[in-house]
Amino acid sequence: VQLQASGGGSVQAGGSLRLSCAATGSILSINAMRWYRQAPGKQRELVATITSAGSINYSDSVKGRFTISGDGAKNTMYLQMNSLKPEDTAVYYCNAAIVAYLRTGDYWGQGTLVTVSS
Repeated sequence: VQLQASGGGSVQAGGSLRLSCAATGSILSINAMRWYRQAPGKQRELVATITSAGSINYSDSVKGRFTISGDGAKNTMYLQMNSLKPEDTAVYYCNAAIVAYLRTGDYWGQGTLVTVSS
């Protein structure tokens, strides 16, 4: 099983980006998918979660600006980021709780860099 994150880049404050995270491999089911981010010198923080039951949660810092969504048929998750701020600058990682043939547990993507300039 692999998670591939993409969509990062550089934008000015107030701009938008859309991140994608695709899970591939011998997957039986995905129970939840999450976006984390880690800014320079800071701990990794949970940004948004979507579960297979459709439950969605956001951190207070992104609520109202970011939207998480998923495509179950494609095992893909998205993060639409609007009204970006310089403090959103970070490496964004996708994470998924996956039931797979070989291993059931948490999987991580490689991270994609988002840079927001003022």
